[in-house]
Order: sequence, then structure tokens, then C-alpha cells
Amino acid sequence: MRKILVLITAIFLIGSSNLRAETEKECFEKVSRSVFKFNEGLDNIIIGPISRGYNKLPEPIKKGTGNFTSNIATLLSIPNHLLQGNLDGAGDAFGSFLINSTLGVLGFADVASGLGLEDTQEDLSQTLGVYGVRNGCYFVLPVLGPTTVRDSFAMVGDTFLDPFATMTWRQKEVFNRTGKKREYVGVKSAAAVDFRGDNEKNIKSLKENSIDLYSATKSIYLQNKLKKIKNSDTVEDDEWGNLDN
Repeated sequence: MRKILVLITAIFLIGSSNLRAETEKECFEKVSRSVFKFNEGLDNIIIGPISRGYNKLPEPIKKGTGNFTSNIATLLSIPNHLLQGNLDGAGDAFGSFLINSTLGVLGFADVASGLGLEDTQEDLSQTLGVYGVRNGCYFVLPVLGPTTVRDSFAMVGDTFLDPFATMTWRQKEVFNRTGKKREYVGVKSAAAVDFRGDNEKNIKSLKENSIDLYSATKSIYLQNKLKKIKNSDTVEDDEWGNLDN
């Protein structure tokens, strides 16, 4: 808990100074473009072919995988709803996870949405955005892709807030037991492949029709983040899935 409070305090201190920059400002554009090309090559050689193979699986398997990873992600929504003061959202997220994890057989079936319990997935980046912390500089990370200063700090903070990350990635330091980082990486990888497979047509169209793929990807990322912070459907590119995967 102390680590979480220190981390959040540090982020808010940064938010009051350095993060007053415009959202479009870039810290290391030349480096980011090089990293972006590396990620694009990785996608062409590994991630893309895997996702296309995934798309050939029977639809029930694909849907079940998407439901399972989405249900796990609901655990992170609960503390972030609470931090935002959204008690109803936290209750819906908890109810959704409980129902899908039991009646939905570990989340492979989405029973909760049929009962009117749909979670709007929240993370620490969205929470900080709600409190007015701006993006800060935009840049691209190897493998992980587009991010900002705020999102990078939030990504680390989420591993402290997320119960699933605590039980896997941080199990050794929290419970003094052997960690299960492979489970955490496995679920996150499955979520990424599911997202990549769902958006195969969108990604192909973006590559074919963009004059500058780097700038187009940046625009979509920032718009998607703004949409999630505002819980709005008015931002463009609604056809894209959850870009946080």
C-alpha cells in the first residue's frame, strides 16, 4: 500500500509540472519512428501471422478467449472505478467478474452482460486523466507500442493495483512465494493476439491507406485514450477494439 501511495503521489507531482505539455508533443520522435519500424517488422514476421492463424480457429474458441481475457481485465477496473469515485461502476465490475468467473466458467462465457452488468474497463491512465493529468510526451516503446509519459507511469502503477498482477507478476514480493509471471505474460499475450486478430482488416486498411503510418497510429492511439477517459463514443475510430491490449 505504501508503494502504491508513493507511486501515485509521484505521478501527480509530475502531472502538475512536466505533464503540462501538449498531447501532440513528442520527446524522441526520431527514436520513436525507429522503434515503430522495429515493431512493424515484428508484427509482419511474428504477431501478424500468429493472429491470422488465430482467426482460423473455430469461433467459439476465439470468443471464449476474448471473454476470458476481458474478464481478467475487469479486476483492474474495480480499484480504478473506486479511485474515480464511481461506486456504481465498481459494483458492476465486481458483479460482472463474480458472475462470469462462476456461471461463465472462469469467464469463457459472458453471462454478466446478458444480465445488464457490463464493465467499462478502466486503468490508472484513465483515472489520472479524469483528475486532469495530461498525456505528456508521446513516444513508442519496443513491443509495447505507443504510449505517453502519463501512460508509462500508469502502466507500472497498474501492476500494483491489479489483483491479477499481484497474484502472478508480484506474488513473490507480496506473498513471498514463487512468482507466476508466465501466467501474467500468457494472459496479456492472449489478449494482444485476440485484439490483433479482431482488428486484422482495420490494420491492413490503415497500412494501405496511410501516407504516414506512424502519424496515423499516433492519432488513433491518442483519440482512443481521450474517448476512454471521457467514456464517450463521440471520438472517431470507434470501430477499433481495446487499444490498451
